[in-house]
Amino acid sequence: MSTITKTRRPIKWGKILSYAVLIIFAIIYAGPLLMLINTSLKTLPEFMKSATSPVTSFNFENFVDAWQKANFPRYLTNTVIYTVSATLVYIVTAIFLAFPVSRGYIKGAKIILSLFIIALFLPPALIPQFQLMLRLGLYNNPIGYILLFTINPIGFTILVNYIKTIPIELDEAAALDGCGYFRYVTMILFPLIRPAVATVAVLHAIGIWNELILPTIYLTNQDYYPITRGMIVFQGVYGSNWPTLAAAVLIMTLPMLLIFLLMQRYIISGLTAGAVKG
Repeated sequence: MSTITKTRRPIKWGKILSYAVLIIFAIIYAGPLLMLINTSLKTLPEFMKSATSPVTSFNFENFVDAWQKANFPRYLTNTVIYTVSATLVYIVTAIFLAFPVSRGYIKGAKIILSLFIIALFLPPALIPQFQLMLRLGLYNNPIGYILLFTINPIGFTILVNYIKTIPIELDEAAALDGCGYFRYVTMILFPLIRPAVATVAVLHAIGIWNELILPTIYLTNQDYYPITRGMIVFQGVYGSNWPTLAAAVLIMTLPMLLIFLLMQRYIISGLTAGAVKG
């Protein structure tokens, strides 16, 4: 009579450790968001009684109060205009500059790329930037504020590295067929680099949406305030009403969070493919 011996599978400690680390990071990042949601659904007396206890009755009036009292329609409109305009201008200029730099079609392409990479590690030159805005008459001007976001070395570097993964023979074949530069970039290259463009666009838009320092410095007219600057005004008036303040923060955060969740597939593919070649 033969006996069947069962072999135990070895415990994969590395996999267990990876899941443990992921759970810890999920708690660290999701914990404050869940607390924010929990606070936004409480009444003020309920919050003052116990700030950390789970909500018992959902109070959505905080979102209505925050929308009305914080002048969100105005601030949100300004933010959407700033974000969309600056992102579109940046994406168009970055693509048309990244293509010749990645291919080496212009003199000093490596130097240009090196300067953009060096700029990643430099602090923002706020004082020269401020003086330039004053001399150009763009201080406290929405157009000037939009122009501040037309340069981003991170997005440019991602596009350059992504374009390098596309065979250069495609450029030569298009040139032999009489395809012009503008038509090639818009009709052939752009569909191929769409994941990288989506990545850069979302990251750039999130940066503009969450920017607080620049509107504080360059926008003094309250009619021009983006939503982050408007939150400071709202906090100064209703800072003691934590549930309404939490609801206002959620209103400010949700648009970019939804866009990121919808576009995360393109963001991951754009970042991973762009990292293949340097």
